[in-house]
Amino acid sequence: MGVRDLSCSLAMAEALMEEMEQDETIFIIGEDLTAQGGIFGQFRGLSKKFPDRLIDTPISETSIVGAGVGAALTGMRPFIDMHFADFVTTAMDEIVNQMAKIRYMFGGQATLPLVLWAPDGGGISAAAQHSQCLESWIIHTPGLKVVAPYEPADVKGLIKAAIRDDDPVVFFQHKRLFNWTGPVTEEEYVIPLGKAAIKRPGKDITILTYSRMTYECMEASRALVQNGIDAEIIDLRTLCPLDFELIAQSVKKTQHAIVVHEACLTGGFGAELAARINEDLFEYLRGPVVRVAAKDVPMPFSPVMEKYVLPQIPDILAGVDKAMKNKRPDTNIPHAVNNQT
Repeated sequence: MGVRDLSCSLAMAEALMEEMEQDETIFIIGEDLTAQGGIFGQFRGLSKKFPDRLIDTPISETSIVGAGVGAALTGMRPFIDMHFADFVTTAMDEIVNQMAKIRYMFGGQATLPLVLWAPDGGGISAAAQHSQCLESWIIHTPGLKVVAPYEPADVKGLIKAAIRDDDPVVFFQHKRLFNWTGPVTEEEYVIPLGKAAIKRPGKDITILTYSRMTYECMEASRALVQNGIDAEIIDLRTLCPLDFELIAQSVKKTQHAIVVHEACLTGGFGAELAARINEDLFEYLRGPVVRVAAKDVPMPFSPVMEKYVLPQIPDILAGVDKAMKNKRPDTNIPHAVNNQT
């Protein structure tokens, strides 16, 4: 078995192809699935292979998600294409009141094995109604698992895990990453939900991120090296369940942390991460946990203004600088996790 470079869209199509070949209960439902292999090419080749298992629907997200919930209750494994993540707004009752709660309200007697796939993010001048990152809305609702990967290999492995899970999974995939390429092995593999990954080891500061911002953080780390700062970058990959064990290990080592995400600052997932780190790891910190995020405004259509609103590499560098200023003395930090150990 070899390794190939695949785009995120091809890695996704390959994962779906493999899973649908193995399990006849998997089907895909949504808008514009077959005409072009999906609007991002993510369903390429599937309509020819499985003509009866790609269901093109009218433009009604309420009906699409409702049909998926009903099908999952009867033993099917639907893969629901939301077209754009923004459109979860028209199906929130089905998502937060049905998907999220059915297994609990049935006392575990019923499972709901479905994936709600939602392309999110800005950077393509799609304006305010088609450029949002809404993961914090979904994470706030108990009963939903939330995934937001970055690299093609992670996309493939996590899609497989999401499809096989007996709980509902909301799978956010950034629109600007569909053409992003990376190595993907031909061997069968699944990445468990709830496992983050260290994309770059380091000792001076922990950068917690996910989705497209992982790329920006990796780029920023090169500039940090020039300033003598060795950053450890953790791609969370799964936001719920959260791999807080890996986060804690890293923060105890580096004693500094920032959180970088594309969603707007107020009420974003970075606030939850900062709160948990402060509550559970405060004694290990030598500085504040800093958040780097988009500005609290609707996403502009103008490319220049959109770039201004979205977090950029200089914003990440400024966040690192802020987190590492005004350090507490080493004597206040538990000795076992000093950088020297």
